[in-house]
Amino acid sequence: MESIENVAIIIPSLNPDEKLMKVVSGLIEAGYKKIVLVNDGSNSEHEAPFEEAKKHKGCVVLKHEVNRGKGAGLKTAFKYITETWPDLCGVVTVDGDNQHTVKDITVCKDEMVKLKDTIVIGCRAFDSGNVPARSAFGNNVTRKAFRLFCGMDITDTQTGLRAIPLRYLQTLIELKGDRFEYETRMLLIMKEQEMPWVEVPIETVYIEENRTSHFNPVKDSIKIYASIFKYSPIVRKLAKFAVSSGVSFVVEYIIFWIMLKLLKGRITENEVAIFASTVAVTTATYANVIARICSSVVNYSINHKVVFKSAASHRQTVVRYYILCVCQLIVGTALLTLIVSLFRVDADFMKTLCKFVVDVTLFLLSFNIQRKWVFAGKQR
Repeated sequence: MESIENVAIIIPSLNPDEKLMKVVSGLIEAGYKKIVLVNDGSNSEHEAPFEEAKKHKGCVVLKHEVNRGKGAGLKTAFKYITETWPDLCGVVTVDGDNQHTVKDITVCKDEMVKLKDTIVIGCRAFDSGNVPARSAFGNNVTRKAFRLFCGMDITDTQTGLRAIPLRYLQTLIELKGDRFEYETRMLLIMKEQEMPWVEVPIETVYIEENRTSHFNPVKDSIKIYASIFKYSPIVRKLAKFAVSSGVSFVVEYIIFWIMLKLLKGRITENEVAIFASTVAVTTATYANVIARICSSVVNYSINHKVVFKSAASHRQTVVRYYILCVCQLIVGTALLTLIVSLFRVDADFMKTLCKFVVDVTLFLLSFNIQRKWVFAGKQR
């Protein structure tokens, strides 16, 4: 009971029906004494549940004069709680459509109180038979996107049942986003700022196949995935990695051009004996080798300091980087030769296209290898 006194429940709601008071009544019966409802611009026909809630001791109703979105509602409640009850252990966010049971709310609350500084996410099981097809599909796609682009394996990315320690509320108040994409941003900031989190299984409840949900499948989904791509740490690194590669490309060609000018007349186009007089070395060959070495040094430096911000030693990362470079050169050449031979590609344009496909594939592969192996370790 002591933990109930030390936790506030947050329920943002837009145009609620009788289900909202079922949620409130269940929480009051369970002993919760700090319940903050946010009326997110509901019309006059749906004011009754909020007026009814006000009659109960311990219920506070905050109001937006116009609809601003679920994210804005959560931030309004977060701000009110940090200013009114600064000594609370934390908060539990709950949907107002009666799809979160009091039992599950309490389980999440207890886990947060026990772990203290850990965010608790209530996760539904989407393989049960009572889940609407669009909800199951949407969550599965979003879950895979989180795993691929954010490095987070979250079972239920769209759950509204989350127990959050008070210490994180100020950070969440400052987050951008006012609608459903805000909940996605909450998950991303957990990764970015290394907030510890755990999952707790909860009952999967869908009433009337979730018809009362205000989630717009098209508009809100676009905002959610835009947030994933915009704020994903992996996507950010990939963008920096592409810029680093572009800078190295420019450096390589500038140095190649300069070396051609410097070496002109100093090295003849005749064979030059190296490696037991078996290799014909031209001015272009010398220029290309020098340019490639210089560009690789530039690329390594940018990747180490800017892209991956690795705290690993230069000795370790340099060796790994050049091992990868050699392997990438060998694999790229072998793949290109195999494709050209296998499909009997003769036209120069098609050969160039094949090289482009191989290079893009190796570019993405190289990014992941550098991220997970070459520059692996805690960031600075």
